[in-house]
This record gives sequence, C-alpha cells and structure tokens, in this order.
Amino acid sequence: MSGIYDDPWAYELACSFRDVPAEADALLGWCAEHDAKPASVLELAAGPAEHAREFARRGLAATALDLNAEMCAHASREAARDGVEVTVVQDDMTRFDLGRRFDLIVTMLDSTSHLMTLDALVAHLRRVAAHLSPGGLYIVEMSHPRDRLGDDPSVSTGWTVERGGVHASVRWGEPGDRLDPVTQIADDHVTMTITGDGGTRVLRDVVPYRFWTATELDAAIRLAGGLDVLARHGDFGAGQDAVALTDPAAWRMITILRGGYGAGVQPGIG
Repeated sequence: MSGIYDDPWAYELACSFRDVPAEADALLGWCAEHDAKPASVLELAAGPAEHAREFARRGLAATALDLNAEMCAHASREAARDGVEVTVVQDDMTRFDLGRRFDLIVTMLDSTSHLMTLDALVAHLRRVAAHLSPGGLYIVEMSHPRDRLGDDPSVSTGWTVERGGVHASVRWGEPGDRLDPVTQIADDHVTMTITGDGGTRVLRDVVPYRFWTATELDAAIRLAGGLDVLARHGDFGAGQDAVALTDPAAWRMITILRGGYGAGVQPGIG
C-alpha cells in the first residue's frame, strides 16, 4: 500500500483547492512590504514544487528541495511540462547544503510538521539562515494553533476537489487522531478516494504530525540565530487585506523572518 507522499499526482490533486498564484502574489507582496526584491527562491519540503514552479513562471530563479525521490521526479516532470526551469534537489530540510544563497526561502503547507523534535526545528532554521542572502526573507506557513488547541478548528479535515474530470474526496485526520500531550505528535489517518474514467481507487496512509506553537517557534528561532521575526499573519492577505494571527478569521500561522549575519550563518556559502 503506497502512502500519500509516494503518489505525487494524488497529493497534488488533494491540495488543488489551494490558489497557488494568489499565494505567490501574497508572498511577493510581503517581500515588497519589507523592501526585498527577490531574484532567486528556494522552496523547502516542496513536494510537487507548485510554488517554485509558479515563481519560475514569474522569472525568478527557482529551486525546489524535497526528501522524497518520487516527489522530486514529479516536480521535475511537471516543471518541464510547464516549460519552466526549476532546479530540483533531493535532500533533508535539516541538513541541506546547496553552496549558494537565496533572496527568498519558503516552506508551505505546514511542512514543518514533519520536524518532530526541537533539535530538528532548530537545525532546519540554521540551514535556512545559512542559505539566505543578507536581508533575504524566510516565509514559513504553519497551521493555526487553534486547529490543535481549540474547540473550533479553523480548517476542515475533509474536503472534495475536482480537476480534469477526476473527482476526489479527502479526509486528513479522523476524530480519534489525538495529539499526544507530551510529544505533541499525532498520527493523522489520511483517506483519499479518487474517481475518474478508470474507476475508483482508495489511498490510505498514516502521517505523523508534529504540532508547533507560536512560542515554541519563537524559541527555536532564538536558539538557531541568524533570523529575525518581521511579521506574523493569519492568512495570505497582504497590505490592506492582511489578517492578524489573533483575528477570528485567521486560519494559518505565517511567519516572515529576515536573514542576516547571525549565529546561524555559516561561512563559505554565497
């Protein structure tokens, strides 16, 4: 039985409710707000690399990094199909060393939930700091804390998508998937039912999920060094449409950090 991350086409279909061009608009809007004009971008834990591909369409030099070989192969194929150039790297988001710096680094779709320990999160942030151009931005999208700590989650665990004549229903998490109060890890049960001309198939998986609070993220940033928090948002609204993390309408925890010459920056890159 293959897992959701071993089937990149299905994973991309499951996430197709996202408006990637609009999200790229917001990311670049935040760059403008903080006087950053990125020419290069690195997407970490990129999966199908949809954001990297969108940035490439806009003329940025785009790199996508993911640990899963199937995801990397899929990202390369889709970039070629789109007629855009994306450098795809198979590597670990806690240990990568690409030998260059980037003006913008992004981690989307709560991919930091794959970092199971504080040591892993700090190692990740140090690698980010080491790869940011001076003054470059790191934008990380995480789930909103109320999704795990509150009684009124901001997002649904079930949804449907349709694309190219294919219909899919997705359940990412079941009522019995409880967060361990000590480790802050839950085993999220994933079920995806895909219906198309070829019939119906069901994909099932169990995905370990590590929940991070805002204060834990801030502590990890201080431990890592080399990054300063500029802003935090509750969704992809920018400018007049910005939503604060504390707003009842907030559904994500998006943190914008600036890189510099700090403890997390290693010599010899750039």
